[in-house]
Amino acid sequence: MANVNDRSETSGGEKRKARAGRFGIDHASGRLVLGSFSIGMPRSRIARMALGMALIFCGVLGFLPILGFWMLPLGFLVLSHDLPFARRLRRRLAVWWHRRGKPTG
Repeated sequence: MANVNDRSETSGGEKRKARAGRFGIDHASGRLVLGSFSIGMPRSRIARMALGMALIFCGVLGFLPILGFWMLPLGFLVLSHDLPFARRLRRRLAVWWHRRGKPTG
């Protein structure tokens, strides 16, 4: 006899796996999604662009303590919400990454 909780546990695990593969901007909530984490972003376009530029600038200084090179891709991801050329590059990267995981044939 199956437990009723077994069914809810499997659906929750599937939802978690589906969330874990996502990255980018959730336009419905206005949050930056990085796998299972989400970070709130400013509503103002100027504030988002300033945040993205600050992350890129600090990422260039990643050799210093506290700052890191992880800030570069995060800054480009934030900027891709507002800048068309950065959005195109992000989409191309996402398509390439998705195709890379599938076997040819």
